Amino acid sequence: MAGGFVVASEGEGGLYNGKITWFVVLSCMMAAMGGVIFGYDIGISGGVTSMKPFLKKFFPDVYTRMEEDTKISNYCKFDSQLLTLFTSSLYLAGLIASFFASFTTKAYGRKPSIIIGGAAFLAGAALNGAALTIHMLIFGRVLLGVGVGFANQAVPLYLSEMAPSKYRGAFSNGFQLSVGIGALSANLINYGTEKIKAGYGWRISLAMAAVPASILTLGALFLPETPNSIIQNTKTYDYDKAKQMLQKIRGTTEVDAELHDLIKAKASDNSKNPHTLILQRNYMPQFVMSIAIPFFQQVTGINVIAFYAPIVFRTIGFGESASLMSSVMTGVVGIVTTFLSMMLVDRVGRRSLLITGGMVMFGAQMVVGGIMAAKLGDHGGLSKGYADVVLVLIGVYVAGFGVSWGPLGWLIPSEIFPLEIRAAGQSVVVGVNFLFTFLVGQTFLTMLCHFKSGIFFFFGGWVAVMTVFVYLLLPETKSVPIEQMERVWRHHWFWKKIVR
Repeated sequence: MAGGFVVASEGEGGLYNGKITWFVVLSCMMAAMGGVIFGYDIGISGGVTSMKPFLKKFFPDVYTRMEEDTKISNYCKFDSQLLTLFTSSLYLAGLIASFFASFTTKAYGRKPSIIIGGAAFLAGAALNGAALTIHMLIFGRVLLGVGVGFANQAVPLYLSEMAPSKYRGAFSNGFQLSVGIGALSANLINYGTEKIKAGYGWRISLAMAAVPASILTLGALFLPETPNSIIQNTKTYDYDKAKQMLQKIRGTTEVDAELHDLIKAKASDNSKNPHTLILQRNYMPQFVMSIAIPFFQQVTGINVIAFYAPIVFRTIGFGESASLMSSVMTGVVGIVTTFLSMMLVDRVGRRSLLITGGMVMFGAQMVVGGIMAAKLGDHGGLSKGYADVVLVLIGVYVAGFGVSWGPLGWLIPSEIFPLEIRAAGQSVVVGVNFLFTFLVGQTFLTMLCHFKSGIFFFFGGWVAVMTVFVYLLLPETKSVPIEQMERVWRHHWFWKKIVR
């Protein structure tokens, strides 16, 4: 097996031995393409909804307000429920698909869910690129939502289960890094296609989603299944296949301690409905986190930037091309800081990054809201100096998210569930994430119209709440083997009063 460096994690059966092998690295890189398709869609939708030819064809009312109505407020020019439905319909479809994905992931494994996700996303990309009517456009978005629902259900679990426990944070944060790469790629493509004078650039932007979807779908055919999933779906006590896979991915024959913990987790699994099981008292901490973490991730306001950054930048006075380039700049910041999070998460821990990132986001949002309240009226724009300051502060905000709630909002839920409720727990995480992504996406332009600059104070308030929540109620999970995670709740000052 390809070389690596030895890691050891404490387990009940002794030490977890192994290397970070090329087999694991390549497998996780391929699986993380699920993050690329998610990020590409996030980035592409905000860009095309600011392109004049796209608006003129599908949303003529918005186009007319933007170009000809001089009386309407800066904050209200893009207020359209149909326009927001284009963006948010994907997440409503993903919410529904995630519960079907939960069954598939538990009953058949992580790999089939990844394949289904890639194939559905590929079909949606083709339909969007060829769209002639708003109905084709929305139906294509629904197919994209099915793809993202399956991929977001399976990929974080796959990465957590394949990675050595000591470096699980870095591997799992690869999902958010991939989301950032996908979003940046989309922003760069939007910046280029917006300049096509014939006006069909938006078709290229939407259709290019087929590239990462094709790579994911074809590559997933060759992915190995995780040892955890192999054991979960083994009907007899013959665990040789799981042991052989463990030996292959860890690069050593000494895997008995880890295998012992996997078998023990399998023994605690039962035939009860996992969505019912997760409601039991002993799983209450995990259930609370499965709702709170994705909820807080969305009410940071990140999708204000992710979906509508070009619209926000146009609101404060940037031109169409400058708005798209500003989105590229914030995308670069997101990737760099997510990579930094990968380097730090297994050293300083999850809690420190979440608390620090929360304070950075809160400060940036308060100042941006203050500048817009004081300097941006209903007409005209910010002066160049203030507009540049807002751009820098939004970059600071994205940096705070990139080191904290961006990657860790997916990492922590993927590592806290015991095997018997893991697929169900992840489906709750994905479902809550998509529900609030849909709600934020569908209501943001209306909120911007009515709240105006107060929108930044609204999301900043939630950032303050979630930072306190982490400080009080989230235990540290750094370096804890995934099949021994229940011990963190038994030693926590609050949760130890609930779990038995």
